Amino acid sequence: MTPLPAISELRRHLLAGGVIAYPTESCYGLGCDPRSARAVAAILRIKGRPKTKGLILIGGAPEQFAPYLAEPPAAWPRYWPGPHTLLLPASARCPRWLRGRHAKLAVRVTAHPEAARLCRALGMALVSTSANYSGARPLRDAESCRRAFGPAVRVLHGRIGRRKRPSTILDPVDGGILRV
Repeated sequence: MTPLPAISELRRHLLAGGVIAYPTESCYGLGCDPRSARAVAAILRIKGRPKTKGLILIGGAPEQFAPYLAEPPAAWPRYWPGPHTLLLPASARCPRWLRGRHAKLAVRVTAHPEAARLCRALGMALVSTSANYSGARPLRDAESCRRAFGPAVRVLHGRIGRRKRPSTILDPVDGGILRV
């Protein structure tokens, strides 16, 4: 397992509105502190992604989503950790910049050991969107992220997981599957 950078330094970077690139199950992800409108705006600008689409949060445990969801996420253990991103009703406190135009928020307890360890060490969920420009192929290694994003993104070293496809997005309340 790749050693984590100094957590206190990384936490300061995120709390100051910084963006990171880190390995996930199938590619590198771009992430930030989900409470930071400035950091989320930076990710959307970097990707060229519309703010209306909403974003995914990953965590190391379901409890990390509690501030953002209308109901405790503990009702969904059969899906996690794993490749399932769930659309769950957002709380009134959930920032609009996370859910876009939707009433639900996309959340996943990641099965990627390094990403889960990062979330647990930081004590928070992270925004997680593929590290790429909107519509382009996701980046799969640290060096590609460094070349693509330069100093705008702090790149963490590590290995992506073995999944070939992004997570399945499903709505366990309504039974719909949005992405397989």
